[in-house]
Amino acid sequence: MASTLTLVSRPALPRERFDELLAQLGGRLPAVTDAIFSVHESASRWVAKTRIENIDTLDLRTKALAAFDALIDAGIFSADEACVTVLDSALTDAKRILLLMDVDSTLIKQEVIELLAAHAGREPEVAAVTEAAMRGELDFAQSLIQRVATLKELPESVLSDVISRVIFSDGARELVQRMHAAGHVVGVVSGGFQQILDPLAQELKLDHALANTLGITDGLLDGTVHGQIVDRAVKEKMLRAWAAEHGIAMSATIAAGDGANDLDMVTAAGLGVAFNAKPALREQSGARVDFSRLDVIADLVLDDFDA
Repeated sequence: MASTLTLVSRPALPRERFDELLAQLGGRLPAVTDAIFSVHESASRWVAKTRIENIDTLDLRTKALAAFDALIDAGIFSADEACVTVLDSALTDAKRILLLMDVDSTLIKQEVIELLAAHAGREPEVAAVTEAAMRGELDFAQSLIQRVATLKELPESVLSDVISRVIFSDGARELVQRMHAAGHVVGVVSGGFQQILDPLAQELKLDHALANTLGITDGLLDGTVHGQIVDRAVKEKMLRAWAAEHGIAMSATIAAGDGANDLDMVTAAGLGVAFNAKPALREQSGARVDFSRLDVIADLVLDDFDA
């Protein structure tokens, strides 16, 4: 099988700095010492790729990430200057890809439960629980039940207010547009709430969108979640189900998120992406984006730079 070593810079990184990083990585990876990289510009980012035949993708990816970490530890570069990964040809050559993303702090900049909790005057309390859950310190389902209970008796009208306050992550729209233009499938699966997610998914024309359903009784939030809670196991289940629905092999899937609740789908996908993620997820991911451009994911897998 062939593999593609890919390096994507943060926006506005000077070309000289990017070339230096490329040279430093090449010097630490014997398999690419004599490789020729194609270099393109994508929305003020530099993207370098080289394809290597007959090499173990996971082994080269592990070595590439370790080489980048060594440069970071030595103070030569910082994690937020670039994203490095190695992609298997089963992904790069796939006719159709499924991209599945988390929503809160991934597709969007905020945590919806905290926006709702602000209306109940409980935002600091709920934010602390959310943070602990995303670090993997608390059971997600139990922490969600605890947090949703603080919303009891809020008027249903707060949902519209929260929707109006949601801000998409930088590059989110561009990512979806580029993936769709290339004929790929884009979905989201969220530990947040369907009532907030539906209009966002419609706006972006997402192919799939699943989240928890807030209980509403007589126009008031009743402090409960209806149906099965979307936890890490459900996220992986939906990744596999939607891939199967579209006839897409798991090797041609990408899963992106930021917290422990995304761990199962990120490790199950052909490529797992940690987006400004907590250590619990970052350490298990095949690509780590430590700057605020979600469309770097498209840079990794597409070759649409001249489009």
